[in-house]
Amino acid sequence: MSTKITSLSIFASICLISAPVLSANAQSLDSALDCQATPHAFVSDLMRDHKIAPTPVHVESNSVNAFRTVDGGDVSALGFNVGAVVGYQANDPLFRSGKGRPIERPLYGVVVSASVDAVSAKLQDAKLHATVHQVVPMVMTAIVCEPQ
Repeated sequence: MSTKITSLSIFASICLISAPVLSANAQSLDSALDCQATPHAFVSDLMRDHKIAPTPVHVESNSVNAFRTVDGGDVSALGFNVGAVVGYQANDPLFRSGKGRPIERPLYGVVVSASVDAVSAKLQDAKLHATVHQVVPMVMTAIVCEPQ
């Protein structure tokens, strides 16, 4: 699973540098981290609400797309600032294809400004079953859902 998002490190670092400060009015994505949504629904809702850019700023070779939050697109997950949204669903025009073999299962998630330990603790407290992946040690973590 970690190979799905590891090369997002450079992209995530850029997001960290340019991510807005989390405000009290940030839209929380906590409920979507129950992993019951589809990648299409998760990403398209954020596009419709003008929280993320309508086109990916990065596409992994395995077709995982990364969408940057927009200026003023205040979004949080588990109380952490979201710098990017990731997702992929086969045969969905919302997502671009990478140059390599696409991942087999759909996924969606967010990259937050927090350590793996901090995110894991919040997921456990919220009784959510998303997985966490280190993107930049002690700084950036991906919260990933693989819906059935």
